[in-house]
Amino acid sequence: MPDETVPEVLPNPLPPGPCVLAFDTSTERLALGLQGPGGPWTLLADGGAAASATLLPHIHALLAQARLRMADVEAIAFGRGPGAFTGLRTACAVAQGLGLGLARPLLPIDSLLIVAEDARAQAASHGGPLEVGVAMDARMDEAYAGRYRWQDGRWRVLQAPMLVSLPALAEAWADEPRQLLAGSALAAFGPRLALPAACPRVATERDRAGALLRLAVQAALAGDGVDAAAALPLYLRDKVALTTHERDLARAAAAAAAA
Repeated sequence: MPDETVPEVLPNPLPPGPCVLAFDTSTERLALGLQGPGGPWTLLADGGAAASATLLPHIHALLAQARLRMADVEAIAFGRGPGAFTGLRTACAVAQGLGLGLARPLLPIDSLLIVAEDARAQAASHGGPLEVGVAMDARMDEAYAGRYRWQDGRWRVLQAPMLVSLPALAEAWADEPRQLLAGSALAAFGPRLALPAACPRVATERDRAGALLRLAVQAALAGDGVDAAAALPLYLRDKVALTTHERDLARAAAAAAAA
């Protein structure tokens, strides 16, 4: 699938703030966003295994489109997971390399919350508090799941991301009130994922990059940055070490930032 620059679908305008670079490679789609003077800019591209080779070129291309330099970036956000092992390691390695090279804070973003924020944008006519249950396909008849509540202009985590079997998720959410269900597990498992049928569903994301960028800007304005050395991906299966290639990727990112 070719790369695509996504037209802005923002339920509320992004407030003025620092120049923020954000990327997520936890799914099969690479999501990239940049907020700066004259922005925002967003990009969706093929992810998966290709992300480790294409993420940095896409970052440089988006910066060039915005007529910004890497040194102009004041904070770097990355999708910390849960999600695909390789994608999480790629995003974290590049974020750490850029953060260390530029001496910038990192903003780890819950990858399930990106889905919740995109669902909120699709339900933009809803004016009050909104509760969203997110279930993403984790393969092997399991799902990554979390519950979130939007209220007073901010998200609150009701249930932190977890890895669960389909029956366990159906049981856990059988009596939990929510206004929306979202995520790739809805289409991937269909009726096998026995969630409340009466609850409205958002099975397809519309603008993952825009949702990511809104969360990143909000985190930057809230001062949620962490030191690059302390930023870690969120693994819900067995944790594995960075490969040699991924360590090389981090070093290359640091070198690119320094240049």
